[in-house]
Amino acid sequence: MSLDDLLQGVRARDWEALDSGTLRLAIVGLGWWTRQQAIPAIQNSKFCEATVAVSSSHEKAGETVAATPTITTGLTYDEFVEGEATDEYDAVYICTPNALHLPYVAAAAEHGKAVLCEKPVEATLERAEELVDTAEDVPLMVAYRMQTDPQVRLMRDLVAEGAIGDPVAVHGHMGQQMLDVVSGDPDQWRLNPDLAGYGATVMDLGIYPLNTARFVLGADPVSVTAQMHSEDEAFRDVPDQHATFTIQFDDGTYAACTASQHSHLSGHLRLVGTEGELLLEPTFLGESPQTLTYRTLDGREVELDDGRRDVFADEMTEEFDYFADHVLRDEPLTPDGDHALVDMRSLAAIYEAAETGQEVTLDSL
Repeated sequence: MSLDDLLQGVRARDWEALDSGTLRLAIVGLGWWTRQQAIPAIQNSKFCEATVAVSSSHEKAGETVAATPTITTGLTYDEFVEGEATDEYDAVYICTPNALHLPYVAAAAEHGKAVLCEKPVEATLERAEELVDTAEDVPLMVAYRMQTDPQVRLMRDLVAEGAIGDPVAVHGHMGQQMLDVVSGDPDQWRLNPDLAGYGATVMDLGIYPLNTARFVLGADPVSVTAQMHSEDEAFRDVPDQHATFTIQFDDGTYAACTASQHSHLSGHLRLVGTEGELLLEPTFLGESPQTLTYRTLDGREVELDDGRRDVFADEMTEEFDYFADHVLRDEPLTPDGDHALVDMRSLAAIYEAAETGQEVTLDSL
């Protein structure tokens, strides 16, 4: 497709090939993201249906069963692991605290079910490697919702077509007031290293510009530097209330990224090349309208807004339908576990770089 064709507008579902079908999902973990974003997205999807809810108690699972017409069975985590009701679902969506992904992915794999696991794929690189090995015999996709966002996919196509010349630099940011947006509880799992992993901000937010830059560039990190600090009492157990990090990619591009769990709600991704730039803003946080702007050296400027009124809902629905489309057609899934391991190695390197004050190469981990 030519550059002019690409600039005609955002294309919907360049990946869809399924005519019909339904993938029944067991939903493991019923936190705010699952209840407010994932389940509504599944309800709006073309190829998915939530049928089983899994949580810490029958009472909590039962609340979701009562609130969701398609979900008819509620299980405890132990019952899910033991294999109850496996005939009532075809695949599993896992949205628990990071350090609990591994046991439930292992259980799903034992039951022979395809898995859509939230990112980051686990709490540490070592546990992530174990998770990917455990799931080697079942389809595994990691839930990087930006990769099915149609504007992000257009950015990738424009870069590949040479729209900005040779990529030179990436600037990315994601920030929010976590204690207001997510939960005001200072004891929440995102602030508990045993559950969250290396930290609270780069693991949860910084991974967005990191992974989206990888996807758009078609490149992987080689080395990183980082600085981070925590100043408020609620963040006393994690190193990164605020963070900044740089990435050198294997194509020669450099990225500078910032992330904060205590800042104004904002997000953007800018790609600068030798002949132009692409800016997606606002992004990562579901704000509307999400606008993609293309600028060139000769003064050309094109704004591409695909008219979505609920970006979060759209991204999540696209993600679930992409997963179902590929599972039902027995097609390979991306981003897969190996893709997620590159992020986990990058995250481990970022936290090590912040701790040591030194540049860290990924092949040293």
